[in-house]
Amino acid sequence: MTFTSDVLHGRHALVTGGTQGIGAAVARQLAGMGATVVAAGLPPKGGWQRDQPGGEADLALAELDVSDEASVRRLFAGLRRLDIVVNCAGIIQRGAEHELDVFERVIAVNLTGTMRVCAAARPLLARQGGCIVNLASMLSFFGGSLVPGYSASKGGIAQLTKSLALAYAAEGIRVNAVAPGWIATPLTQALQEDEQRSRDLLKRTPLGRWGQPEDVAQVAAFLCTPAASFMTGTIVPVDGGYLAA
Repeated sequence: MTFTSDVLHGRHALVTGGTQGIGAAVARQLAGMGATVVAAGLPPKGGWQRDQPGGEADLALAELDVSDEASVRRLFAGLRRLDIVVNCAGIIQRGAEHELDVFERVIAVNLTGTMRVCAAARPLLARQGGCIVNLASMLSFFGGSLVPGYSASKGGIAQLTKSLALAYAAEGIRVNAVAPGWIATPLTQALQEDEQRSRDLLKRTPLGRWGQPEDVAQVAAFLCTPAASFMTGTIVPVDGGYLAA
């Protein structure tokens, strides 16, 4: 444990997309630091799985579709206090995103969904002087020929983060983002299994390995602690040096 187990004691956190991948790692990380956490997302077919968060005493699962205003309203109606929001909900549809309906769906989840949650959380966060951490990407900086929707949404996340940092600062709300590199999650499974593509990605990554969700979670958690109290509007790469290479 990089952090003490009580550094976020008494804080209440919401992690969207918190039921798998990076989001689940963030939810566990915050709970391990003493926060009371709601990990919200859509349950997979067959229901919640054992490897998803929820067994911890201070970590609960909740159903949420960030692209659905009614779903967001239902979730927030049950929240009485909120200090931390981490927006990890996202989808990618490699190859299909050149189709307009798929492109619009990706934008609706990844970008508009993040804005929807931020706007809903703002009044609660303002009471506590809370913080938001958004999930950007290496594709906030680079293009992706197979994923124009995902790339556009993540470029948008970077600019949204900066814009909300300015807009929410007077209320004491900090807004930052992490930009993961190549992380071993279900979202990148196809790339991990493509030996040539994986080899090319790792060749460019100075640290020479796939990142783990926990690598991103610890940086996201740092941005939620008092140690980051003078940080807002930042996009922090967590990429093993990929962006610098």
